[in-house]
Amino acid sequence: MAEVLVYVDHVDGAVRKPTLELLTLARRIGEPVAVALGSGAAATAATLAEHGAVKVLTHEAAEYADYLVVPKVDALQAAHAAVSPAAVLVSSSTEGKEIAARLALRLGSGIITDAVDLEAGDEGPVATQSVFAAAYTTKSRVSKGTPVITVKPNSAAVEPAAAAGTVEELSVSFSAQATGTKVTGRTPRESTGRPELTEAAIVVSGGRGVNGAENFAVIEALADQLGAAVGASRAAVDAGWYPHTSQVGQTGKSVSPQLYIASGISGAIQHRAGMQTSKTIVAVNKDAEAPIFDLVDYGVVGDLFDVVPQLTEEIKTRKG
Repeated sequence: MAEVLVYVDHVDGAVRKPTLELLTLARRIGEPVAVALGSGAAATAATLAEHGAVKVLTHEAAEYADYLVVPKVDALQAAHAAVSPAAVLVSSSTEGKEIAARLALRLGSGIITDAVDLEAGDEGPVATQSVFAAAYTTKSRVSKGTPVITVKPNSAAVEPAAAAGTVEELSVSFSAQATGTKVTGRTPRESTGRPELTEAAIVVSGGRGVNGAENFAVIEALADQLGAAVGASRAAVDAGWYPHTSQVGQTGKSVSPQLYIASGISGAIQHRAGMQTSKTIVAVNKDAEAPIFDLVDYGVVGDLFDVVPQLTEEIKTRKG
């Protein structure tokens, strides 16, 4: 069976969930070979082996932290030369898509971004995408070169599958461009204790109907009971009620959680484009004609300030 390269997203050896999802999808089309780079790369091996990696290619160098993107592209290109894979899978983060695009250009290959599913095909992997603001579902395959595919987080359930996970040191020669853009400083992001928005299994979002920054406490209380991330519509963000980093929509972040709860959000196409692929969608809005109700699995017509606190208390009670 052909090998499939999986780019590992990790923090000092702690593998992030989207990578485990990639390993699950990679097993559908071949044998996963993980590529872990930077500080703590070798420490990822055990986790990667537990989730199906037959081999783990590692390389630790200061360049991965000190410079932007290009050293990682150099490493993936080296891994591609060493393995000759059937495909290269990368998570659809902002950095992930830049890495994938640069790699595809170097390889002279086609690229598919924001896939939500993968399956084996007679002429190569077939990717499913939600396109045109999630109004259509398409199936695509790369017709030239090694397919480079980025996959949206939460597109697949993580399925452990023990494999050898043999660790091998990857030989990497950095290109002249690798040191072209240097990282001059880092500012730690203030932690909320909640999961990352694009990776969360549950997202609770508030919109114009929240009617003020101080009222987002109602949204946050529900999110905390569910262990969810907090999102916001463009209207709420533009009004200054919540940070831009939490905006869900076509000009914000795209999310695809197992459960999406929209409170006080009308459901304009701009917002729908960022959350329409969620597995289950629940909306609370006092306007029975709100467009969001055309999309939802469950809808509640009512004032969010009555409904959401009751839901929060009910969840709290059931949790004991």
